[in-house]
Amino acid sequence: MTIKRGVSLYSYQNETFLGKMTLEDCIRTSVELGAPGIEVIGEQSFWGWPEVGVADEKIAEWHQLLAKHGAVPVAHDFMLDYKRYKGREMPFDEQVASIRRDIDFGARLRVKYLRALVSIAPDVLVAAAPYAEEKGSSC
Repeated sequence: MTIKRGVSLYSYQNETFLGKMTLEDCIRTSVELGAPGIEVIGEQSFWGWPEVGVADEKIAEWHQLLAKHGAVPVAHDFMLDYKRYKGREMPFDEQVASIRRDIDFGARLRVKYLRALVSIAPDVLVAAAPYAEEKGSSC
């Protein structure tokens, strides 16, 4: 049996926040450590996610970096900020739509898995699950 290893780029949050490591540095270092599977947190690694989206060029760069260093995209970690708007919580349909945006983002990154980082009502995840299946992801 082969044991596969991966790294959440969250492991490098301090270094990326301080500008000591780039996305490429994180991917390269992970592969050098024997962990080619990459779990990404969009907000940390891609400027503008989720508020303004991510340019196609940045997604292409992501895929180029993975190929260059022999890494494999595994998971996108996401949060549902249901208190995003002052004075109101997101209604159910907006919560599902937010998760669907993360599913679309995960599909662009070509990850198989999406992982929720905070508590999300199970019925919201159940409502989004068929869309994830359509896109070839699991959450």
